[in-house]
Amino acid sequence: MNWCLIIPLIVGVICAILGYLLGRLSSGNNNAEIDAWKKKYAKLEADLVDCRSKLSTQPAIAVIPFDAGLAKSVFGKAIKQDDLKIIEGIGPKIEKLFQKHGIVTWKALAECSVEKCQEILDSGGKAFEIHRPGTWPKQAQLAYEGKWAELLKWQDELKGGK
Repeated sequence: MNWCLIIPLIVGVICAILGYLLGRLSSGNNNAEIDAWKKKYAKLEADLVDCRSKLSTQPAIAVIPFDAGLAKSVFGKAIKQDDLKIIEGIGPKIEKLFQKHGIVTWKALAECSVEKCQEILDSGGKAFEIHRPGTWPKQAQLAYEGKWAELLKWQDELKGGK
């Protein structure tokens, strides 16, 4: 008999049997892990359904259209939509700083608290410490709502946004 063929064949059969047995033993652990993931997935699905139902009951947020002609007639110059520099006290550098922090529209600035505005200014360093954003959210709200005459009148009373 040729032992060169029989020995590898026997070793192969033994390895196959051991591999099969080890696979069967470890598959029991995987089932518990799969069940845990299925529970997490089911919870996430339930949370998603809950969020969607809450969203559907929320009133629709009205989008106020930008009227460039009206803004130009009041300010006497062309106004670009969501140009933060229209706010008294905000210049190009502050606008870039706010944009870097995700405040890119009048609406976003209007929804931003004065404290958050100050945090953004503080993050810019010493050069921005002198600015006081106390009126910026309200000015941004007026710009977003297209209340240009009211905004201009108020800005005439302000000094550097203060």
